[in-house]
Amino acid sequence: MDETQQRELALELVGAALGAVDPAQAVARHLRVEPAGSAPAVLWVDSHAYDLAAVERLLVIGAGKAGAGMAAAVEALLGARIAAGWVNVGRGYEPQRPLQHIQIHSAGHPLPDAAGLEGTRHILNLLDQLTAGDLVLVLLSGGASALLVQPAPGVSLGNLQRLTDALLRSGATIQELNAVRKHLSQVKGGGLARRIAHSDAQAAVLVLSDVVGSPLDVIGSGPCAPDPTTFADAWAVLERYRLTDSAPRAALAHLERGLRGEVEETPKPGEPFFAHVHHVIVADNRTAAQAAAARAAELGCQVHLLTTFLEGEAREVGQVLAALAKEQARYHRPLPRPVCLVLGGETTVTVRGAGHGGRNQELALAAALALHGWEDVLVVTLATDGVDGPTDAAGAIAAGHTVARARALGLEPWDHLERNDAYPLFAALGDLILTGPSGTNVNDLAFVLVF
Repeated sequence: MDETQQRELALELVGAALGAVDPAQAVARHLRVEPAGSAPAVLWVDSHAYDLAAVERLLVIGAGKAGAGMAAAVEALLGARIAAGWVNVGRGYEPQRPLQHIQIHSAGHPLPDAAGLEGTRHILNLLDQLTAGDLVLVLLSGGASALLVQPAPGVSLGNLQRLTDALLRSGATIQELNAVRKHLSQVKGGGLARRIAHSDAQAAVLVLSDVVGSPLDVIGSGPCAPDPTTFADAWAVLERYRLTDSAPRAALAHLERGLRGEVEETPKPGEPFFAHVHHVIVADNRTAAQAAAARAAELGCQVHLLTTFLEGEAREVGQVLAALAKEQARYHRPLPRPVCLVLGGETTVTVRGAGHGGRNQELALAAALALHGWEDVLVVTLATDGVDGPTDAAGAIAAGHTVARARALGLEPWDHLERNDAYPLFAALGDLILTGPSGTNVNDLAFVLVF
């Protein structure tokens, strides 16, 4: 198999993975009305049934990069039964055509912005009109933490933007980042469920997971889930990354009030109102990883899905993936060639330089350096939302010849890695993965291919 064929096979795996987590199809697999098209009817959300004849009003709300596709699937099934709907989505993730019963509202990501704040106010206005006979469908996907934003009293949007940016640059994990965000918000960490509970309405939450292991309290900062973290946990995160001196004063003051017991904690497990909330995960990283593995097998590869819990510093994980490739290439284990090892999860980057790139591109560059000179090996990494960091690329393809090709163009890979500047290097080589915004988000995938 020549290099062009190897690359084409890699891109086949990318396509299979993304197709399996199409948000509209994922929702449709878990949502149905029986009997279809007649009344009275029952709405099934996975195995949970709602008698539509007993529902006074059906509302649809949500936030996330996959929100448009999820909303389209809900509207296609329920149509005029939807009394009102509002879903915040990231810019670039809008539907191709407007929906009839659900408003799609564009806002900023990964940093929250004024549009997200405005959209969240519309969602809260809808919830304030709820009564005990109503049913709320909540659509959550990756990006919801930034897109569903209502700061705690005394904390400004600018405070949240500065602190979020600092935590992202520090290399904080999504769990750490969201522990802080939940304690500076009125809607995260179960806050939205508490708002719904005032009316005794029912809520069904459809989740397209972008968090390793799919913990409900972390996905989208858990707006409808019990929050096991505390103000003390949030403060410990700031201490761990040495942000207690540089973080916005208003945010620190709010957390300090929480530590003293002057601010109510986020809702915890055991709160009675969570009995009114039903969660269903409609797709996750494992869904995408299994689809890629199945396609690799169809294309003649020996396949092993190693993990969907891949985490760590991107450049270090890149070296680990390169080690797997070397073991496979040298000793033909764990499988005979051609082989495809599939991994899923999400790495982090501690920003050291002012370069341009994302965690998947950085991972690929570190792998390329470790694989220098090895033949017939590829490490392919991508963000399933199609947007790796602040770039237009989903990820990159690294091979044993990547370093030599870069140096032939006058580029020094080590320098690019140190500056967090993987994007221009892979762009010059034509080895970026460019899918455009995929409309979905289930973390990242990596393929180790040895031919």
